[in-house]
Amino acid sequence: MSIHQNQETKIVNADPSAIGLFGLAMVTLVASSQKLGITTDVSFVIPWAILLGGFAQLFACVIDTKRNNTFGATAFGAYGLFWLAVAASWMMQRGIFGETLAAGVDPHQLGFAFVGYLILTLFLTIGAMETHKVLFSIFFFINFLFIGLALDSFGLFGAFPQQLAAYSEMIISLLSFYGAGAAVLNEHFGREFIPVGKPFGIFKKSDEAKATSARPVKTGKDFKVKNTFS
Repeated sequence: MSIHQNQETKIVNADPSAIGLFGLAMVTLVASSQKLGITTDVSFVIPWAILLGGFAQLFACVIDTKRNNTFGATAFGAYGLFWLAVAASWMMQRGIFGETLAAGVDPHQLGFAFVGYLILTLFLTIGAMETHKVLFSIFFFINFLFIGLALDSFGLFGAFPQQLAAYSEMIISLLSFYGAGAAVLNEHFGREFIPVGKPFGIFKKSDEAKATSARPVKTGKDFKVKNTFS
């Protein structure tokens, strides 16, 4: 008689937040320098958009998918694809894919794409409120980045949208560097070495609040004085 034993193997994946946020921090740092006029053109922004903004965040997306983290997978996946699309748009404008495509570029189409990403970011901002305050702040300013990019693509309000997008992008970069550092060191030391702020607790109760609300409410007749000590 043979005995068959079933063994389950649990594969634990590391938290990819640090590499995803670092990728976001790097590409927004380089891109904002161009928007602010510190650097010129986007030729050297393109590789960072592809490798850091795109591939690094897509890598984080795949790992978060394995961790069953819908929020992280959606955010990193959506923004990773965004930077790949932006890099392709810049290359198209410069005729890398042919003069015919470059001649047919309509910046208003990018404006509609930015509006679409603004809608997604609004949802993600609500979700980030129940993660931690640093992540919420990142999404908060991403909203303003897309507002600025959309208005600039539609040619509205002069130079203001460009400045709004530039400063928002720089703030996103600094916050993302902070968030990446916190994700690495807090996990490494097993404690909150770098504070990120508690969730707002508006839409999702904390575990402690759930436990408290789940306890039965005792009335006066439920309390009895016990004289037995152990």
